[in-house]
Amino acid sequence: MTLPASLAHPCYHDDDAARETFEAIRWPDGPYCPHCGVFDTVAPLGGKSMGPGWYWCNKCREKFTARVGSVMERSHTPMHKWLLAFRLMASSKKGMSAHQLHRMLGVSYKAAWFMAHRIREAMRPTDDGHFGGEGKFVEADETYVGGKAKNRAYAKTLPSHEAVMSLVERGGKVRSRHVADVSAKTLKPILVEAIAKDTHFRTDQSPVYTEIGKGFGSHETVNHSIKEYVRGDAHTNTVEGYFSIFKRGIYGTYHHVSAEHLKRYLCEFDFRYNERIALGVSDQERAAKAIKGAVGRRLTYRPLSRAEQASA
Repeated sequence: MTLPASLAHPCYHDDDAARETFEAIRWPDGPYCPHCGVFDTVAPLGGKSMGPGWYWCNKCREKFTARVGSVMERSHTPMHKWLLAFRLMASSKKGMSAHQLHRMLGVSYKAAWFMAHRIREAMRPTDDGHFGGEGKFVEADETYVGGKAKNRAYAKTLPSHEAVMSLVERGGKVRSRHVADVSAKTLKPILVEAIAKDTHFRTDQSPVYTEIGKGFGSHETVNHSIKEYVRGDAHTNTVEGYFSIFKRGIYGTYHHVSAEHLKRYLCEFDFRYNERIALGVSDQERAAKAIKGAVGRRLTYRPLSRAEQASA
C-alpha cells in the first residue's frame, strides 16, 4: 500500500485513519507479533481502557500496537502527525528543517527535531551490495560541508570542514559517506568494497583515485583545472548534480549540520535520490518506503544527545 496522494486525506489529520494506514503498510498480510514474530496467535485486544489499535499475542503473552518495534515506539506524538512528517520529508527535495516541521505539525521544536532524526534513521539503506558491474559507469567525487576555520569569526578551533565522498551509478543510485579525510588510504577500502571490479570508474584528476582506479574495468578522468568537464564518456556531472541538491539542502534549508549527525543527513538525501521520480517512484510511494524502513529500528533521544556523543 502507498500513502494517499492528497494531503487532505484523513490519514494526515485523523489518528484512527492514520493508524489504519500505517497498519496496512506495515502488515499487508495481517498483524504479526513484533516480540516473537508469530502470525496465527495474534488477535485484537478489546476494552475501552486500552483504546483502538492494541493487539495481543497468545503465544508470548505480550500486548502491542503497530508502533512497537519501529522508530515510533514510545512516542507520544499522534500517528497522523507522524505520517504527515514522513510525507513532507520524503517529498521535499531539499529537505525540511525541524523548525518547519515544528510549525506545520504543531509540535514542540524538540519533538520535531527528534522526529526528523528518527525519520532519517528509517531512510537509512539496508542494501550494501556492489555498485556498477559489467558495462556500467560509476562516478566518484568528494565535497566538503561547513566553512573553513580561517573564514569564521568565532570558534576557529572547532572542526567543521567535514569531508563527504559519494558514489553515483549513472541512471541508478547514490551512496554517500562522511569520511575522516580525502586520501587514498581512507577511500580505497570504501571503493573496493562498494564497486564491482568490472565497472567503468570515472573521476576527476584527484591523485587519490590514480592507483585505486587501476583495480576496475576502466578508469578515465577529467581535468577540471583546465575547464575540461566532458571527454567522451568521461565526466563527473552526475555526482556533481547530486552534490548540488545536497548543498542547496544543507545551506538553504538546514543552514548548519553538526559533524555528529552529518551521516544521518546523507542518508536522507541519498534516500530521496535513490527513490526519485526519474526511477518511477512517486512522492507517496517514497514516503511509504520510508515508513516501511521505520520497522525493526529504534532510535532513542539519548544516543542523539550531542553532549553524550562529545563525551563518548
